[in-house]
Amino acid sequence: MIPRAATALCLAATLCSAAYAQLKGDKPYDVSTAHPVKAIQDTETAAQRDARMRWWREARFGMFIHWGLYSIPGGVWDGKPVPSVGEWIMNTASIPVADYKALAPQFNPTGFSAHDIVALAKSAGMKYIVITSKHHDGFAMFDSKADSFNIVTGTPFHRDPLRELADEAHKQGIKLGFYYSQDQDWTAPGGAALKTGDHKPPTFHWDKAQDGDFATYLHTKAIPQLREVLNHYDPAVIWFDTPTDDMTPQLASEIVTLLNEHPKLIWNNRLGGGYKGDTETPEQYVPDQGFPGEDWESCMTMNDTWGYKSGDTNFKSTETLLRNLIDISSKGGNYLLNIGPDSHGIVPPAEVERLRQMGRWLDVNGEAIYGTSATLFDTPTSIPDPVKKGEDGKPSRIATWNWRSTTAPDKVYVEVFAWPTGALHLGHLTRKVSAAYLLADPKHTPLTFKQSAEGIEVKLPAKPLDPIATVIVLKTEK
Repeated sequence: MIPRAATALCLAATLCSAAYAQLKGDKPYDVSTAHPVKAIQDTETAAQRDARMRWWREARFGMFIHWGLYSIPGGVWDGKPVPSVGEWIMNTASIPVADYKALAPQFNPTGFSAHDIVALAKSAGMKYIVITSKHHDGFAMFDSKADSFNIVTGTPFHRDPLRELADEAHKQGIKLGFYYSQDQDWTAPGGAALKTGDHKPPTFHWDKAQDGDFATYLHTKAIPQLREVLNHYDPAVIWFDTPTDDMTPQLASEIVTLLNEHPKLIWNNRLGGGYKGDTETPEQYVPDQGFPGEDWESCMTMNDTWGYKSGDTNFKSTETLLRNLIDISSKGGNYLLNIGPDSHGIVPPAEVERLRQMGRWLDVNGEAIYGTSATLFDTPTSIPDPVKKGEDGKPSRIATWNWRSTTAPDKVYVEVFAWPTGALHLGHLTRKVSAAYLLADPKHTPLTFKQSAEGIEVKLPAKPLDPIATVIVLKTEK
């Protein structure tokens, strides 16, 4: 992931058009239609793409896991707190390669349980997991024969947590994907680094041990490790990150050749080299209108870091997390919510607590989330900020939290946050409503409603059934 202080770089390619940026306000990536090797997205039919993406579109909610050597310092180096996110500590603190690699013999996360992690995801109502197989620090969290800087060979743990997760995910019936930092690698000679702090161009390295040839790094480490991940673990998703201009279209095409060997694979828009991938990846925000016509996934943290930081206790409330999920679903996107286990492999209790609370809401109301599509109502979900302006000079937007809506083939769900007195007034709906009731009411007691060309009015009981979001079901006819 990218710390706020870093600059997201875009790629130069021929015949380019803008793709969506990952951080709010960033310059968009460039994508190209002239690829040295055509990706599956270039050759499949619309029906084939729909079939390949179906499970992902229906899932709506996934678990992101950032875990690695950076969990040992936990945001502290030489006795001092290091600003920025936990997994960027090597870069932010300009830690020499040898000093960072010396963390590996200390890494013995005996508290890790694949069963418990997968069970936690399921209890939260999550349908898939994406875990860091290698982050920018270059440390592989799996048994890699391509490079010895990995958790099996280089630590006293000598276990492969990704193999254990793959087996457990299969057993518990949940999809598993892997994040892989294909471009940045701060411990492999030739690996890229984004500009931060006072690191100098053209490489933005801070240790001579990092210097080398990017193509050589790609051929000797990144591509061989991606081949290991794909062939040995059969992930459903590959989640790339932070492309730089080192990733030329020709080099990216070598990775695409490998990806094409796995025709069911889903991969995102962060490979580089002009490849669009399958999914847009807004980071730490929900786009005001979503991305109509695109598959997209907002990835977010529960506190202010991806990788574990001992001093970061700024956790979002369960209300905020659930409303994010509902907001994203109402705009046709997925919510990839992060956890950051500590150096023992233990998920922070505050994260466990919030996930289980989310799961309890989804146990009752999941019908309004899973397998749904974007709202049919043309009702703004934000208002102009009277003071702040975006980089385009236009007013920033402030989200309004009254209600959201999701759509099924024969139902429209209205998730109400601010419970009105007497009745809820909704805008025009293109479908005819035949009945209305509260989803959490086991008796589905009918609600009185009126529908006209101007909109729908639903009479409500005095109190909501859930203080965070109570769901109204409108049964509809097309």
